[in-house]
Amino acid sequence: MSKEDKIVVRGARVHNLRNIDVEIPRNKLTVISGLSGSGKSSLAFDTIYAEGQRRYIETFSAYARSFLGNMERPDVDEITGLSPVISIEQKTTNKNPRSTVGTVTEIYDFLRLLYARAGIAYSYNTGEKMVKYTDEQIINLILERFDGKPTIILAPVVKGRKGHYRELFEQIRRKGFLYARIDGEIRELSHGLKVDRYKNHHIEIVIDKLVVDSGDLKRLRDSVEMAMKHGAGIIMIQEKGSNEAKYYSRHLMCPTTGISYNEPAPHSFSFNSPQGACPKCNGLGEVTEIDIDKIIPDPSVSIAKGGIAPLGAYKNSLIFWQIEALAEKYGVTLKTSLCKYPEEAIDAILFGTSERIQLKNTPLGSSVNYMMSYEGVVKYIVSQKSDNPSKKAQKWADQFHKTNVCPVCNGQRLNKEALHFKIDDRNIAELSQMDIGELSIFLENIDSRLTERQRLIGTEVLKEIRDRLRFLLDVGLEYLSLDRSARSLSGGESQRIRLATQIGSQLVNVLYILDEPSIGLHHRDNLRLINSLQQLRDTGNSVVVVEHDRDMIMEADYLVDMGPFAGRHGGEVVAAGDPRELLKLNTLTSDYLNGIKKIPIPEKRREGNGEVIRIKGAGGNNLKKVDVEFPLGKFICVTGVSGSGKSTLINETLQPILSQHFYKSVKDPLSYEKIEGLEHIDKVVQVDQSPLGRTPRSNPATYTGVFSDIRNLFAMLPESKVRGYKPGRFSFNVKGGRCEECQGAGMKVIEMNFLPDVYVHCDKCNGRRYNRETLEVRHKGKSISDVLDMTINQGVEFFENIPSILIKLKSLQEVGLGYITLGQSSTTLSGGESQRVKLASELSKRDTGKTIYILDEPTTGLHFEDIRVLLDVLNKLVDRGNTVIVIEHNMDVIKVADHIIDIGPEGGRTGGKVICTGTPEQVVGHRNSYTARFLKDELNRK
Repeated sequence: MSKEDKIVVRGARVHNLRNIDVEIPRNKLTVISGLSGSGKSSLAFDTIYAEGQRRYIETFSAYARSFLGNMERPDVDEITGLSPVISIEQKTTNKNPRSTVGTVTEIYDFLRLLYARAGIAYSYNTGEKMVKYTDEQIINLILERFDGKPTIILAPVVKGRKGHYRELFEQIRRKGFLYARIDGEIRELSHGLKVDRYKNHHIEIVIDKLVVDSGDLKRLRDSVEMAMKHGAGIIMIQEKGSNEAKYYSRHLMCPTTGISYNEPAPHSFSFNSPQGACPKCNGLGEVTEIDIDKIIPDPSVSIAKGGIAPLGAYKNSLIFWQIEALAEKYGVTLKTSLCKYPEEAIDAILFGTSERIQLKNTPLGSSVNYMMSYEGVVKYIVSQKSDNPSKKAQKWADQFHKTNVCPVCNGQRLNKEALHFKIDDRNIAELSQMDIGELSIFLENIDSRLTERQRLIGTEVLKEIRDRLRFLLDVGLEYLSLDRSARSLSGGESQRIRLATQIGSQLVNVLYILDEPSIGLHHRDNLRLINSLQQLRDTGNSVVVVEHDRDMIMEADYLVDMGPFAGRHGGEVVAAGDPRELLKLNTLTSDYLNGIKKIPIPEKRREGNGEVIRIKGAGGNNLKKVDVEFPLGKFICVTGVSGSGKSTLINETLQPILSQHFYKSVKDPLSYEKIEGLEHIDKVVQVDQSPLGRTPRSNPATYTGVFSDIRNLFAMLPESKVRGYKPGRFSFNVKGGRCEECQGAGMKVIEMNFLPDVYVHCDKCNGRRYNRETLEVRHKGKSISDVLDMTINQGVEFFENIPSILIKLKSLQEVGLGYITLGQSSTTLSGGESQRVKLASELSKRDTGKTIYILDEPTTGLHFEDIRVLLDVLNKLVDRGNTVIVIEHNMDVIKVADHIIDIGPEGGRTGGKVICTGTPEQVVGHRNSYTARFLKDELNRK
């Protein structure tokens, strides 16, 4: 390669990189592979991308940089040949409830423009097509319909609103008008005129009474102009002697009822704008309401025994005295079962009463006898949620709420005006609810169904929408819909959405760095993703992918294999070059690709313990009222193409049911009819890939609880006892022993305004977190800061004689995390590493043998060897009698499962059914299963 054709990295030493030199070809698809923790992300993101971002900041003026501070240069001697860099990571998932697939991809913005310019408005009252006229057209229509007839020209000023309107009548009178039409009756505007303030009224000013005559156009034209001025662009014409009036408007207007719409603009169709959002849910599509079933979970229980859950059992407190007085009024007592209370009594207890309650015979003494108002249990809960700043109080109130679809917009987020603009008889929300595959077909064939005007206006906008939809189809996301909330997307889905957006931007000479884009993607769709990356390359860009997928590695133009092992035993380039040439080398990656090393298929599948958990009628999202059995005491794999309903079944139905049953969790499961078999388990553990914490303060030591044991050990040392140090002295979150300059974080935050915050080492403690006095206390020559800097492997050796610490460290080592340090910031851990820290935390606890473990794609970020280590750990859990349920696409995991539940057949609306269940050997016989086709090849390899 010539110098111009490559990106050259010299002397990279970021994190565990060992002063490496790397050459990456430009305008090629390069894959960086290697064990988890071998230095792949350190090279791709923390070195190459970080330097590209730093150079971008340097292009700003000195004035702009003064607000940003200086970005630290990565620890590297030289990087040449670097293009502008765009990073597409998993961690940047948008958690904003207002963000959807449509807004992220900007397709919804083009749809809004299309509806604003080419949408046809219909009346939400009558369904008629809305009309609008120029003043000249209105005059011609009046002449055509009322020529020679005595008429009244009216200007509407009030439409169906309450009020006495005395001031309005006075203003109209002062402007020289003598009459007004009030609720269909023409009345003289006398001084002090007013109407019933509690009724809805319709009020129009009588502008003129005339006989319409084509020979006297001036008076008609002047009257129409005056009426338009006072009626805000709307006038009414009433034939004398008739009770009906005809509406005419410069704006969009219903010809029958006279309701008018504002001129449509793109923001009229935005649920993030006050002009377009539903007034009830403010554009969220859902509302949070009190759930009475949670307040009174069991009506057969009395109030005294805790029948009203927020109050608990009877206590000597004011609210119970009030409820007792209310109950007495309705002829019941606190010991009466709630199901025997009159409905009015329940309403009064929950929602309060306007009557004043007389309290008597309270524990304060029988002489106490006074009247007071009672606001009700519901109002108290609502006030705790809305008015109390305490997170604990709000969490308490949340358990008595439920989230429902907005009753006004039916979850469509927009107001009724926006929902009554249509193109080809569909409003914008209906298009947003379609699967992307279905929407693409609909828009490809729409031209023949449009009017000439709509075709003329929409040509360019439709072309832009179709192109963007096609890019989403190319990366395997046809099952998503534009109204799908961005926060419900997996890391892989959001990454592929951003990839599709970048393909659509048609940039050239850019370096794209991606972090495992194949996450969450079934093998069936893998080739489409690879084609998309090759398309990005073929338009003149360099693509670098951190990836473990076998197909992606073999399709790459260039492979950089990191290793040989992880952490301090990694950080080197083991091999670099054409993937087919590297197969001839003896590296860990090539051994697995060549089949020299492999994850063995078990000789015999487990029989389980004979018990099952059975869900009946699961119908959340796209699930088709399915019945599913989970045999206990087995390793269960839930499979299916992307979007088939796996996460809906496990993460949004089964897991919330179990969490509510065992831990009274707040999250409600999606719809289901019945669950059976809960008595056979006593615990559920969900191990997901969410970060351990949001700040650099959280780390594996604090998360697993081993740091508390380490602090107790340091507090027991002779030096600590002499100085009077307690365990809190060794906490970096408490004043006393920590460095106060950085408050124990070891680094300072530089706020970058419109860029992500940057963390730099604290100057005072040099990143050691503690003050000098605390660091003087040592165990075996190591300070508390030195311990935090140890890798897990070093920690196992260092604390080998202290069982309470050793057990927790060994559990981290068992899941393949021996290379990370005890104090490594959780913000630097990948999703897969975070998941394994959580798994290790659970492993160090005593299990009951009746636990269900739920994992969502635990192979994320894992090399073939890491997967082998992880499977050993999961199998140990199952061997102890527990049940492990894994959502997975990786064939190495699927082939070792005891039981497979395959969901499909496709994604989105064409998925949501159970295709087949059974052992891998039983599943491969099913023709309709995509998983079966790939699994068959995998089983044949043995």
